[in-house]
Amino acid sequence: MEEWKIELGRRALELGIIKDPHWLERLDDPMPVWAVLELAVRMMEKLDPPSVSYD
Repeated sequence: MEEWKIELGRRALELGIIKDPHWLERLDDPMPVWAVLELAVRMMEKLDPPSVSYD
């Protein structure tokens, strides 16, 4: 496995994006569409959280 993938996996583990270190052994596995969509939705929510009215 390429070093950049391993480093990316380690960074994701440090940031809490992945919680199980065994994922570092599976970085070349295909990812289901639902998982990609879940990551995209979480990222969008963090970048642009739903607005809350202060009224």
